[in-house]
Amino acid sequence: MHRILYLLLVCAPWAGAQEWHSYAGSPGGQKYSRLKQIDRTNVGRLKAAWTFHTGDVSDGKEFPVRSAFEATPLMVDGVLYFTTAFNRLIALDADTGQQKWAFDPKISRTVSRNLFIHRGAAYWTDGRQKRLYYGTLDGDLFAIDANSGEPAAGFGNKGKVDLKEGMLIPGGSESYGMTSPPAMYRNLVICGSIVPDGEPQGPSGDVRAFDALTGKLVWRFHTVPQPGEFGHDTWEGEGWKNRGGTNAWSILSVDEERGIVFLPLTSPSTDFWGGDRKGMGLFGDSLVALDAATGKRLWHFQTVHHNVWDYDLPAQPVLVEVKRNGRLVPTVAQVTKTGFTFLFDRMKGTPVYDVVERPVPPSRMPGEQAWPTQPFPVKPPPFARQSMKPEELTNVPESRAFCAELIEGAEFGQLFTPASEKPTVLFPGTNGGANWGGASYDPETRTLYVNSQDNGMLVRMVKRPEGSAIPYRTRGPAYGRFWDKNRYPCQKPPWGHLTAIDLDKGEFRWQVTLGAFDELTAKGIPPTGTSNIGGSVVTAGGVLFIGATNDSRFRAFDKDSGKLLWETRLPASAHATPMTYVGKKTKKQFVVIAAGGGNKYNETFSDALVAYSLP
Repeated sequence: MHRILYLLLVCAPWAGAQEWHSYAGSPGGQKYSRLKQIDRTNVGRLKAAWTFHTGDVSDGKEFPVRSAFEATPLMVDGVLYFTTAFNRLIALDADTGQQKWAFDPKISRTVSRNLFIHRGAAYWTDGRQKRLYYGTLDGDLFAIDANSGEPAAGFGNKGKVDLKEGMLIPGGSESYGMTSPPAMYRNLVICGSIVPDGEPQGPSGDVRAFDALTGKLVWRFHTVPQPGEFGHDTWEGEGWKNRGGTNAWSILSVDEERGIVFLPLTSPSTDFWGGDRKGMGLFGDSLVALDAATGKRLWHFQTVHHNVWDYDLPAQPVLVEVKRNGRLVPTVAQVTKTGFTFLFDRMKGTPVYDVVERPVPPSRMPGEQAWPTQPFPVKPPPFARQSMKPEELTNVPESRAFCAELIEGAEFGQLFTPASEKPTVLFPGTNGGANWGGASYDPETRTLYVNSQDNGMLVRMVKRPEGSAIPYRTRGPAYGRFWDKNRYPCQKPPWGHLTAIDLDKGEFRWQVTLGAFDELTAKGIPPTGTSNIGGSVVTAGGVLFIGATNDSRFRAFDKDSGKLLWETRLPASAHATPMTYVGKKTKKQFVVIAAGGGNKYNETFSDALVAYSLP
């Protein structure tokens, strides 16, 4: 009996290492695997083992919006679980890719949205039941039996909770949903949301926790503090009232040992005009640590004060360790659209490296009041471009004339220059820097890996008609993406990077160009890097895997040197984060990536989930 118990205890961690139970492989967002069957010496031999087509794809012709296949699967007990662009939940045999079941929440396909999109589900078990939880674009939270694919009895109303209940405002938008998996802590399902950011008032961005068995609301954290709550005084007048935005659309992280959930929050709406919401505006654009059991605030740090650039926190916080003065400090790392990496003591919220408040340019818009300073971390250095000079205009022949005409008469701002009625070139653009793909973390070397893009925005403020909810809105010929008709960015390359950050030193270990345009390479132009959306996974085999780039490639890099070890062509660009596991029957290590293309970056759409293994 004692021997059996010993074997169970010894084997349990290894069994868990062979699977992938959380979106990032762990509740803390590390995207790290202890597997090393695939390593530096053999990764070049990887071949496609199987491909599964979901059938859920939209190029915007049949349906009003396009699709983005951004999911990262889970793997539990030999079964792969993932969500599609149309929010279906599918279970596959993890060795063969054969479908076991599929659940269809039947979201509306005729409603106009940003994208058909979803990033995955969360897994939970109490040792008896096995469930998957996920929210939909239509605002429903489902609990699905992992064995049968049927809604779980006893949860909400026939396995479903209406997330919109209590979150909408009278006469306001009913657009409320989830595109990222919830976080799980004990018997709690902790949910963020996606809400509109184009109008000032709208659905609440509050974060809530529901009982995993019954679906009953357990706690609700007000992301915009109500009267009498901490942070309410950071809003002038009634700027807080029914304020939209300030939501957690990305992935939450949980420190299970300490009972903390970390929220990466976004900008209050609207995201380029704040004249009706003067003040710092907590908890907008803040990393917030809550007691996971109660929803009580433990600490917060606001990364952008009074955001008027759409520089929300898009990435999952990552639980890491940093050696300081000979001691390992439990730390949370937050990468940002602005190209900064913030590092905080998990319990205290104090910065591991100094953060200084620096003066930034004031707003020239009547009625606007930009915050006079913004936080700049002293270390690590920024991993993305934060400004551009006119002489840095692209030298790519196909682009130069187009881009020169685009910037005629424009100003070139520095980081945190507010937009004005004059066209202004700003870096980073609205997609970063870093985006929801975030960072991966190697605990062996305490290295953080982050992919980023250098794609700016050319914006100006345009007056709205009398009677509009806000007096100005941002417009521009290159709003959000400062590129030409071929989607080549308008500044000199490189345009995309993969950066390894030594957390103990707060310095780069290495930085390489990420991605290439084949047609430019064919003309003798060195690889330029590309726009990229999606993240990386790093393994004990010494390999970092990443898709993300806008070139239909899946790549493997040496985690210590940044050397490219392997690349392969996909059916479409993989704007998603990969995962890895060992097959229950074959005992092979697989690496899986969703290749959906499209999104906002290209016209090639796919629905392929591709698994790779050694021959």
